[in-house]
Amino acid sequence: MNKTDLVNKIAEKSGLTKRDVETVLNSFVGEVTEALSTGDKVQLIGFGTFETRKRASRTGRNPQSGDSIAIPESVIPAFKAGNKLKEAVK
Repeated sequence: MNKTDLVNKIAEKSGLTKRDVETVLNSFVGEVTEALSTGDKVQLIGFGTFETRKRASRTGRNPQSGDSIAIPESVIPAFKAGNKLKEAVK
């Protein structure tokens, strides 16, 4: 399912216009992105938690030359599914 499909389904089920649903969806994505960029986490009980995780620096390998390269530490976004979501997917 892509963003357009999601907007269409939500609009169909809620009775809202597609434009309104897309505005809300874009706002949600923007707020989650902003929260994660400041180091906060977003917890939706029953659905899951959006958070950031620190990935340690490590040594990698260049696949073309086989040389070792240093990969610096980084911060990555992560999602941990909640119990209700896990049960629904089983």
